[in-house]
Amino acid sequence: MPIINSILDTDLYKFTTGYAYSKLFPYAEGIFRFIDRSDRVYPTGFDEKLREEINHLSTVALTVSEAAFIKKAMPYLPPTYVDFLKGFRFDPNELDIHLDEGGKLHIDAVGPLYRVTLWETPILALVSELYYRMMQAEPDHAYLVEAAIRKAELLKKEQITFSLFGMRRRFSYEVEDKVTGIMKEHAGSALYGTSNMHFAHKYDLKVSGTHPHEWIQFHGAIYGYKMANYMAMEDWISVYDGDLGTVLTDTYTTDVFLRNFSKKHALLFTSLRQDSGDPIAFIDKAIARYNELRVNPSLKYIIFSDSLDTERAIQIRNACRGRIGCTFGIGTNLTNDTGSGYKPSNIVMKLWRCRMTEKEQWSDCVKLSDTAGKHTGEEEEIRLAQATLGIDR
Repeated sequence: MPIINSILDTDLYKFTTGYAYSKLFPYAEGIFRFIDRSDRVYPTGFDEKLREEINHLSTVALTVSEAAFIKKAMPYLPPTYVDFLKGFRFDPNELDIHLDEGGKLHIDAVGPLYRVTLWETPILALVSELYYRMMQAEPDHAYLVEAAIRKAELLKKEQITFSLFGMRRRFSYEVEDKVTGIMKEHAGSALYGTSNMHFAHKYDLKVSGTHPHEWIQFHGAIYGYKMANYMAMEDWISVYDGDLGTVLTDTYTTDVFLRNFSKKHALLFTSLRQDSGDPIAFIDKAIARYNELRVNPSLKYIIFSDSLDTERAIQIRNACRGRIGCTFGIGTNLTNDTGSGYKPSNIVMKLWRCRMTEKEQWSDCVKLSDTAGKHTGEEEEIRLAQATLGIDR
């Protein structure tokens, strides 16, 4: 059975970012690169099996009911974009996939940004599940169900508002499916929704998500690192006019972001997303900036999404209580806690290079995380971005 059988089996931010590119930067091109932070060795033939899954994915099309769901659940995506999705097919020719002699996996996706961005999350889900298949790993179903119910009931008891953010590193489609159903049944109103549009459709859940690091990376390459956060926010506002009001803070470190975070942005964006670094320190920094801008932090939210489990979410909620609102995006700990004996994959796919038109030279794209060791990009460009922004780590 092929792994992905729905265009909607991806995260919301892929559609919203793809539409934003098509509206503002229709000629822009990008290169996305797969990165395995755990430096995993893949089994012989993995690249061929992955190509088989990719070839199947290229035949998957948006259905009538899925199009209707987008129009109902995502009204910020206009009919023109839904029409684009009706005709969209993944093009395997945009990918370069191979295993090197040491068994390390290399994947590049190259093409117009409005469509090549759509490769990221399906590729990560395919790589994650296919690895477990080829290693003949099986979930412990009794453990999986017990753990999911226990977490759901704890989140409900503690009144932790959360969304499922677990598609990219899930154990399998079936596991994400099972966990989503358990969360809906046992978490009650604590479950806000899911970033996976397919499961939102299947389980009648809200679709949730934010924009990705790539959006700010692109702006950094085009407009310069000092203006990247500011221009990315301005362009997002231009496209969505107040919808999708969460802004990602750590593409070039939170300290740099907060310098660009003006009162206009503090009023227009309802929430900040924390995705690396110390979440407790982030709370203090965010509140200090809101106060400096004379914006009441108790009217705002932080969405925490960095390697969370239920216990950590409770600790963070307690630190926010009475000071600022908080919600949580919990991913791998829910969709890849299976008792299989295999650690979850630590994989990402990042925007590596971009250009405004095919006639221009490629520009390197980098990400400077709040967590040491999570910077991505060419080393020389990372050093340039750090020097430009006054970052010494």
